Parts: sequence; C-alpha cells; structure tokens
Amino acid sequence: MEQTCLNCDYTIDENYCRHCGQKRFKRIDKKYVTDEIQYLLIHTNKGFLYTVKKLIKSPGGTAKEFIDGNRVNHYKPMLLAFLLSGISAFISFKIIGFAKIMRELYEGQHMNSAFMNDYMSFVTSYNSFIMLAMIPVFALSTWIAFHNWKNNYYEHIVMNAYILAAYNIMTIVIVYPILFAVRHNTNLVSSISTLSFILTPFLLTWFFKGFYIHKPLKQIIWKVLASLGLVSVAFFILMVVVAIAAFIYGITQGPEAIKYLQPVGK
Repeated sequence: MEQTCLNCDYTIDENYCRHCGQKRFKRIDKKYVTDEIQYLLIHTNKGFLYTVKKLIKSPGGTAKEFIDGNRVNHYKPMLLAFLLSGISAFISFKIIGFAKIMRELYEGQHMNSAFMNDYMSFVTSYNSFIMLAMIPVFALSTWIAFHNWKNNYYEHIVMNAYILAAYNIMTIVIVYPILFAVRHNTNLVSSISTLSFILTPFLLTWFFKGFYIHKPLKQIIWKVLASLGLVSVAFFILMVVVAIAAFIYGITQGPEAIKYLQPVGK
C-alpha cells in the first residue's frame, strides 16, 4: 500500500522512502518500545557501544581503522568525544561535586586570590569540556610531532577525538568511582586527580603504538614527549593571556575587582 512520506512528501511503496530514507509510518505500540529497548541493551555491533568497546581494547587501533576507511559500524569520533565529555562533566559536577571540593581545597591553602580559586575550580571541574575545545590545539601538537609519518592535520583531529574519548572512558570507569568514594577528603581527591593527569603520557604512548603498529616504541615515546612539550607551551601562552585579561579587568573595574584578583592576605 502506497503512503506519503511525512518528511519529504515523496510516495513510499516500500519500508523506506527512496528519496530521503524516512521509515514508513507505523504507529508506536508495545512492540516498537520493546524493540527500542532491545536495541539499546543488546544491539552492540555498531554505533556508540561498539566504538566504546573497541576503544577499551585498542584506542589507537580503533582510530586507525576509522581513518583507514572502515567506518560503517563506528560512532562519529567528534560526536563520541562530545558525548563522553558531557557525561564526564555531569558526573564531575553533579555527582562528585568536584567544583565545591576543589574550591574548598584552594581556599584552605590561603595562597590564591578569589579569582584564582574560582578559575582553578572551574578548570578542574569542567576539564573534559576544556579538553574538547582544545582538540584543534592538541591535534596541531601531535601533527607537528608526528609530521613525518604522513597523516594530515585533520586526521590528527580525529585521532585526538579518540584519545579524549578513551581518556573520558578511563576517567568515568576508573577515576570517578574512586573520587566519589573519597570525596570528603579534599587532599586525597586532589592527589588522585593529579595522578590521572600523570597517566596521560602512558595513554598517549598506548594510543600511538596501536595506531603506528610497525613503528619502534622508542620513537613513539619521543614523539609523545615532543607533543606534550608543545601542548605545555600552548597552555603557558593561554595562562599569560588569562593573566593579561585579568590585569586589564582589574584596572578597568576598580578596587573591588583588584581585591578579587589579589592573593588572600594582601
């Protein structure tokens, strides 16, 4: 029986519209809902769960597979990084209360200004979104470090999206449960968070060894260190820009702004 497509008004005589791909209209019933639940829980041979499983096994190998053209079963890397960053930020802010914990820690040290306390609390709490925004910078650093191994800058953007996705999976599955358990001990929370950052070079080495399978491990380690050095330079420049912006804010907004920027006790 023919049917008019509700999306493009094309005549449908099969299960899908040949013009736009819209599925033939069928009223939502018990079977529809049951099929949706079964797809969510069981059907893991493509899409989000498939890619997450692949990343856990081999993040570098997953990225290489996608870049080399085997993409039909994979979740889009940028969308994956965005989704996992959102989940990570939600857990950090709403469940663990990381912003409040870090603000208490920094205020207890009586070293920073109110501005720095707020800034550091924001950076540590929304680290996953900040890293997502920094993917183009990370990609530039790895592209420069690995430039003689023939992958272009845009492929490095995809690589870094997968690296961030793998980092978020590690954080969500391993780090956050530990932080939740010790969330009342601010010093321990800070130490564990710092440790998770220290593990980044090992994650990068694992990733690139999986991507460049035939390259010597020693070369990969040196290139990872070079890319981290470039990222450090980028963050230093960012901190200088923030400091200049804070200074301009202070001198233009008056005494209250200067007090906000001054270290505690001055």
